Amino acid sequence: MTVVEYVVGGILAAGAALALYRAVRGPSILDRVLALDVVLAIIGAALVLNMVVHRHLDNLILLVAISLIGFVGSVTVARFVTDRK
Repeated sequence: MTVVEYVVGGILAAGAALALYRAVRGPSILDRVLALDVVLAIIGAALVLNMVVHRHLDNLILLVAISLIGFVGSVTVARFVTDRK
């Protein structure tokens, strides 16, 4: 299980690094918002990985809060872009 934890952690870290790169280099605001939403999803996945490996639910409230922040932020930007057109 330790090997799986390290492999999945490495994949999540690589995904977060690539998403942050897209957030910095993104040509439009939509690219940046989508990249930051992906980063929040990766953080949520890392919290789930931690909870599964260590068999606890201590981070569940933090996971729900991060998910809600990501959802509300994406919907807000989508509505802003739709209204602007």
